Amino acid sequence: MLLEALIAILIFSIGILAVVGLQAVSIKNVTDAKHRTEAAFLANKLLSQMWTDAGNIAFYAYPGSGGVPNRLTDWVSQVNTRLPAAATVPPIVTVTGASPAGATVSIQVRWQLPEEQSQGLPPHNYTVITSVFTS
Repeated sequence: MLLEALIAILIFSIGILAVVGLQAVSIKNVTDAKHRTEAAFLANKLLSQMWTDAGNIAFYAYPGSGGVPNRLTDWVSQVNTRLPAAATVPPIVTVTGASPAGATVSIQVRWQLPEEQSQGLPPHNYTVITSVFTS
């Protein structure tokens, strides 16, 4: 009878450990989804701004280093606020074929979790490529 009780406790303990592991993986996946959703929202927000200002689209180009263009200052600040370590891996905005009528735009929003930085893992990124034209 004692042996049966010990086996039952062992099986129960293994089950509890499995549930704890499942919970940890679930939390990580939810956090990943939250950051990806924030990145998609921020990229679409910038695209909306560009569509309303398509005549000045060349002023939105930002290689991710150097000074942030005036038109992107607020947006880059929002990216840095909403995504972890976004300031260390800033967003990149590429404008190709700029004309008064518009251009092709690539927006890459990047972020990295603290534990990923310490492990030397590459940053996450969300990229949108689209054409922004006035007519």
